[in-house]
Amino acid sequence: MQTHGRDILEIADELTTAYVEVFTAPPFEHRDPGETGAAFRTRLESDAERDGFRAWVERSADGRIAGFLTGWTTPAPFRTDRAYGSVLDRLGAEQVGELLIGAFEVDELGVLQHARGTGLARRLLESVTRERDRAWLLAWNQNHDALAFYRHVGWREPQPHGPETDIVVFVTP
Repeated sequence: MQTHGRDILEIADELTTAYVEVFTAPPFEHRDPGETGAAFRTRLESDAERDGFRAWVERSADGRIAGFLTGWTTPAPFRTDRAYGSVLDRLGAEQVGELLIGAFEVDELGVLQHARGTGLARRLLESVTRERDRAWLLAWNQNHDALAFYRHVGWREPQPHGPETDIVVFVTP
């Protein structure tokens, strides 16, 4: 498994192709591949500049990307753009401060079809938790396989304090 910082941009085209393969397959088949790839590429270029940005990439024997994980250290103050506002509403400021600020935020985790069932997603998450005491991630509430996986590997859902949304927050055990 390779670990990257800002140098992830050297393989941005290849990583974008892998991202599109993962995030336009079920349950995300409603997404347009071109738009999905362009949006990811734009975010990646910006995210690679964040404090604490890290990426892990594992390749299959033929050299293709098999899986990836990207993320960074969650800064204070907690953002309110994208899904962050929903997280704040759901968990409340106290839990966000205690559980998420300063923790490693897993932004993207993907395993390509040819590598599923090999334990790769677990190894990618373990790469994060070996380096950091605290980490967190979001999952779409309709991605039932991902929700079941995170629960199976011991990630937990903090006690909600606000309304249910279409995202589920998980923190390290």
